[in-house]
Formats: sequence, C-alpha cells, structure tokens
Amino acid sequence: MQTVLFHSTIFGPIHSRRLGSSLGVNLMPDDGKVCTFDCLYCEAGYNAQGAGTTGLPTRRQVADALESKLKQLHAEGAPLDVITFSGNGEPTLHPDFAWIISDTVALRDRYFPQVKISVLSNATMLHKSDVVEALRLVDNNIQKLDSAKDDTIRLIDRPNQTSYSARRVIDQLKRFDGHVIIQTMMLRGSHDGVAIDNTTAEEVAALIAAYEEVKPQEVMIYSIDRKTPEEKLEKVSKDELERIADDIRRHGIKVQVSA
Repeated sequence: MQTVLFHSTIFGPIHSRRLGSSLGVNLMPDDGKVCTFDCLYCEAGYNAQGAGTTGLPTRRQVADALESKLKQLHAEGAPLDVITFSGNGEPTLHPDFAWIISDTVALRDRYFPQVKISVLSNATMLHKSDVVEALRLVDNNIQKLDSAKDDTIRLIDRPNQTSYSARRVIDQLKRFDGHVIIQTMMLRGSHDGVAIDNTTAEEVAALIAAYEEVKPQEVMIYSIDRKTPEEKLEKVSKDELERIADDIRRHGIKVQVSA
C-alpha cells in the first residue's frame, strides 16, 4: 500500500507547483492519515493505512514548532512565499484549527509579514462556523471541488460523510463572498472496473456552473504529478488542461493551470 506521509508537524520549505516556496504545517498524526475523503489520487495513500499512534499535535506544539522554524529561516535569510496547511489528511478536522490559524497569523506577522498563509482543504468542514471564520483570516483559502456531480465525487474523492453533496458544498463556498480559491484535480482512468473521467464536456460544464455561482477569486486546475494509490489513473496533459482552462476563462473566471 502506498504511504507517503509527512513525519513531522512542520516540514519544508518545499517547492509547490501552485504556491512557490512553501513551509508546510501538518495538523494530523505524523505516522498515519486522518481524512474525510479517501481520494484515489492522494499522494499520502488511502485511509486504510490507519491513523497511526502519535495522535494530533496540540495547539502549543504546533505554535512552538512553527515559531522555531520561522526563527531559523528568518536568521538564515531564507526565501519563503507561503505557510501552507496540508499534510496527512484534512487540516480543518483539528479541534483547535481556528486557534492554530490565529497563532499562525501572529507568528507570520512577527517573522515574515510578507508571506501568505494558505489552507488546502476538501471543504467537508464548512458547516462549522469556527472553521469558516478562521478560513476568512488566511490569504489563500483553497477549497477542493473535483466535480459538481455527486456520483463523480463519490468515485474520485470517496467522502466518508454519507450526507456529502456537491450542492451543499457549493452553497457553503458561496458564503465566502469570493474569498476562496477552488482547486480541481482533472483526471481519468478507472477504479475497481468503473470508468472515471471528470474532463468530459458534461463534467466541465457542471464545474463552470458551480464556479459561476461561487465566484471564487481564482480556480486552480491541475492533474496527477506523483504516484497515486489507484494505479489506473491517467494524467491529463498540459495542452488539455489549457483547453479546459480556456473554456472556464470564457465565463470571466480567473484560472491557474499546473501540470
């Protein structure tokens, strides 16, 4: 089973295709995965590997580790573009997520005031008011929407919430009043003999309709860049991503393509 985990709370900086020089913050265990999605393409592997034994880092542990790293980078004069919450699962699941974001804003302002704060989220915890308010504080509130069709999302992202629906997520994303970036993974292939493709004209049209409702500051479309748990997935070419992006741009939506 593929497991590519981050074995610390703070990691990097690493180069991000979409964000630049990124210092990562992992709010999940450092020896397991905890997520409300079980995506076929997740570089951290499937949820079946388990949550590990170390548990979630505390708010104090996150703040101390982050401050130590920021102090070091500041002393070295190291380049840094962004502090990014990602890691071994869904960061907004952490019970102290809102407080941790508040701590991070304060530390960023002290050591690297020019640096952005990003959160990569799958949009499954937007029913929690404290999570939403914390996301309003970050520079890049990046929320996932891989399809606007429930059947496709259940094939690709495999949410563990039986109540999950694209319609509900779209309505929740609208409440950010544009302070949101939508991230969409484009891919095709199969899983357990079932064909998967969110690049069809029907799928793209449904996504565009959702983007028009949400009115995000930007849409990021990208494709597979690393080994995936499901091996029968196909990377979408840069040229095809650009054609899809052009379709989206014709509706007045800003699009960033990563390939």
